[in-house]
This record gives sequence, C-alpha cells and structure tokens, in this order.
Amino acid sequence: MVSELAQAGFRAIAFDMRGHGDSDWSPCGAYEMRDFAADLVAAASRLDQKPALVGASLGGLAGLIAAGELAPGSFASLTLVDIAPRMEPSGVMRVVGFMEEHVDSGFASPEEAADVIARYMPHRPRRGASDGLKNYLRQKPDGRFYWHWDPVFIRNIMSARQGDPDSQERQSAMLSQAAANLTLPLHLIRGGSSDLVSEEAVLHLRQLVPHAEYTDIADATHMVVGDANDAFSAAIVDFLGRHHSRDTAQPQGTREL
Repeated sequence: MVSELAQAGFRAIAFDMRGHGDSDWSPCGAYEMRDFAADLVAAASRLDQKPALVGASLGGLAGLIAAGELAPGSFASLTLVDIAPRMEPSGVMRVVGFMEEHVDSGFASPEEAADVIARYMPHRPRRGASDGLKNYLRQKPDGRFYWHWDPVFIRNIMSARQGDPDSQERQSAMLSQAAANLTLPLHLIRGGSSDLVSEEAVLHLRQLVPHAEYTDIADATHMVVGDANDAFSAAIVDFLGRHHSRDTAQPQGTREL
C-alpha cells in the first residue's frame, strides 16, 4: 500500500505498533488501546505536517481514540479499514483466536504457518513461505518460528474477554464517544464479506459521524488489503486526493518511525 501511495504523489510512512513487527515490545505489557493511540499521537508530533491516518484493525481502533479523544486536531483525516465502534463479537473472537492459537507453540517451519493461514482464509490461494510470509515470523533459539507480535498482547485480550464479559461493550462505548467527537474527514472502508463490521455497524458509525464517507469493497473479508488490493488502493488514493494535496515537494517512499 505504501508504494501505491508514493506513486500517487503522497509521502507514505509505515508504522509498526508497539509489540508488533519491528517495534519494541512493552516491558510492562502496556497494550491498552490508549497506549497504542498515544504512540500514534507521539509519532504524528514528529512530523512537519498533520498526517492522514489510515488504520486497519488495531491501527484503526487506535487511530479513532487518537483522533477523537487524545489529540483532536493532530491528524488531517482518518481512514478506518474494516473497523468500527461496534463489532461483531464472534468475528472479533475468530481473529483473536487465530492470533492466540500458536502464540506459545509456534511453528516448525514457515510452511506450517502457511498451512495455518490457508485454513484461516480458505477463500484465498495458499500463500507459500516464499511469498513474504517470513516477514511476519521470528525464529527463536529453539529453532521454531513465531508470529512477530508480543504474546503478552494476545494474552491480555483473551484474559480480558474471558474474565470480563462486558469489556467489549465498554470498549464500544469508548470508541463511539471518540467517533462522535470527530470533525476531520473520515473514511470507512468495509469488506463486503466482513464478519467483524456489519451493515448495522456502518449505519451506527454514520449516525455518529454524519459527514463520514463509506466504501464497501465487495467480496473482501476483514482482511481487505490482501483480498482486494487494487480496489482498496484506489479507494484510499481517491479519498486522499480529494481531501489532501499530494506531497510532491518531499521524497516519495516509506520511512519508519
């Protein structure tokens, strides 16, 4: 996605959330939604102009809190990718369950991880280990391969939902209030076959934010980016092109924060 944005004339920055990818893991297990949101605000403060924030899944939730609660005015726009204040509990648990399933045991090889992904997303062609999958895995001294996120993050989510059945309702209320506070341009992109964001959830968000724009990408699931890359990229570029000037004065490409 960042390459498509750069080619369209935008400066694109790929951001790994704490506990994910190449970013550090929190030594004290600080993975509350406001922790992630505060990181986004801190990153935005280092830029010489307000960024247009595009967030999928966790990134979208954190972006909603950052832009609607912690630091209104710090972002130029917000795009939520298949995420909303109200989400289907069964879909949430399916995603979290997939992330939690091999968090301790890992995989004997990247090919085994590819098999697990193929079962999780049977609608997609099987992805081989040579297709960039190794970028999402870390090999530990025991020789096994593990997802590149902090297992504490996953355990925190599971324990919260198992020990407190009302946790999702409270999070929904927090996200709804943040959404209601938004005045910046907002764009919701939904996978037409998403099991997380229902049409009712879309209506709820648009009632909270009447000026929100909405794109439904047919045949895409929650994993919109991998399911329909071309349609997803076109929707992002169209929205940004109508609300922001292209950053042609600065080097195009990606940068890590």
